[in-house]
Amino acid sequence: MLNSNSLRKLDMQDLMVFVAVYEQNSVTGVSETLSVSQSTVSYCLKKLRNGFEDELFINTRTGGMQPTGKASAMYPHALKILESINLCHAGSPAFDPGLQAVTFNLCAPEYFEQLILPRLLKTFALADLPVTVNVLKLEADIPAEALREGSLDLVMCFGPNFHRRHVDFKSRTLLEDDLVCVFDKRATPAEPRLSLHTYVERRHVFPTPWTSATNMVDGWLAQQAKQRQIVARANSYSAALKLITGTDYALTLPRRIQRLLASTDTFNHCEAPEGLPGFTLDMQWSQSVDQDSANTWLRAQVIQACAVQETA
Repeated sequence: MLNSNSLRKLDMQDLMVFVAVYEQNSVTGVSETLSVSQSTVSYCLKKLRNGFEDELFINTRTGGMQPTGKASAMYPHALKILESINLCHAGSPAFDPGLQAVTFNLCAPEYFEQLILPRLLKTFALADLPVTVNVLKLEADIPAEALREGSLDLVMCFGPNFHRRHVDFKSRTLLEDDLVCVFDKRATPAEPRLSLHTYVERRHVFPTPWTSATNMVDGWLAQQAKQRQIVARANSYSAALKLITGTDYALTLPRRIQRLLASTDTFNHCEAPEGLPGFTLDMQWSQSVDQDSANTWLRAQVIQACAVQETA
């Protein structure tokens, strides 16, 4: 039985619109993907909002249709409903992680390992699921062939436009973040936001949590006709923090990583120079496994772990 009469008015197209808007953040994109008019998408959204008594998606100027907390909580369940309908049609069994041990192979930067993977594994542990996750370090470009052939299930990478696009891959933005400048407490500049001049005058430690010949900071500095002096390169965020301890070196970190790892007993931070761009953490998967029940389940778990991170 349904909790509300208004839920009886919903149909499969409404749920398809919900999932598509959640994944694409765009009414126009959903209209093209589902081959329906924008007015149909709007009508479905109206029915969904009435049925679930929530705005579900908020239209923003820069980020498109952003989901509310309720929409984020609903998403994995809506995916499961559509998956179940497809399985009823196909007659194949749904993936159940509790029935047998399963191993998922991911490619991801340290950013994902520090922020999202611990929550993901905790969820599996609390549910006593026999799930193993292997993580391959992200390099300059995503391992496209491994994703296509199935030796990798998912790739976590940075955006926007840091990696070459592949038309046969699907993508979803998981998190947004920006950069801050971290210092030993005894060597923190007085200015709350660093000027470009102060930033390039300091010597820097550079963490390399993913393998690439270029990075977003130095690429931006080059556009300003500036460059910084890097005195050391570390293989991890934690090692980079140790390298600046007791020095006047600067360390540029994602804000979420700074909050997680840079203890306020030892470190302070300043806002980065005006104009230094932020970034996104994106998830990519092969179109060939888009309807695969195990891959769909894993993607839903990752999205849910990111939703928890957003509210933490």
